[in-house]
Amino acid sequence: MPARPSHLEPAEPLRADARHNRERILEAAREAFATRGLDVPMAAIARRAGVGVATLYRRFPSRESLITEVFGDELAACASLVDEALADPDPWRGFRTAIEKVCAMQVADRGFTDAFLTAFPAAIDYERTRARAEQGFAEVVRRAKAAGRLRPDFDLADLTLLLKANCGVATGTGEAAAASSRRLVAYLLQSFQAEHAAPLPPAPPLTLSHMHAAPAAR
Repeated sequence: MPARPSHLEPAEPLRADARHNRERILEAAREAFATRGLDVPMAAIARRAGVGVATLYRRFPSRESLITEVFGDELAACASLVDEALADPDPWRGFRTAIEKVCAMQVADRGFTDAFLTAFPAAIDYERTRARAEQGFAEVVRRAKAAGRLRPDFDLADLTLLLKANCGVATGTGEAAAASSRRLVAYLLQSFQAEHAAPLPPAPPLTLSHMHAAPAAR
């Protein structure tokens, strides 16, 4: 994937020490978000990176700016998966592959799900990319239904349920978590097929957009 332009990149090239500090902060933030969630204190990230809090805030003036920089590439990859699904001439295969890959991404970096479901109104590029991914997935669903392969009562709320369930089973580490996720996703994909459709309870009032929350300011 080509390098993603960042609205956080400085106008002038960073000195070597400043660039090193920035990379350490990003790596520490990735690790902290993956293990402790997005509300980990900024001071804890600074300690993990071995820099002062003032240095962290010089590079990333808000939690929002740090989160969007850490997860921007993952979000772009997610949007690309949806684009690939839309380009697939087989609507069911596109739907299935997108679900499998997004769930694999979720297991590999658990902080990504929280970042995807968090609202960042000031991060215009981030919000645009996420909106494109959501709208694209809605079209993937429509195509799979129109092809007669996806059960007609599949609701976008079911994607949220799937992500929440996948997050729950992938609480372990390494291959055990990945294997648990693959099996759960395989079970659910079978139940999503039109040929297995049987009456279900009504879909819950859940959408990805309704689950977006504002990031904590600590």
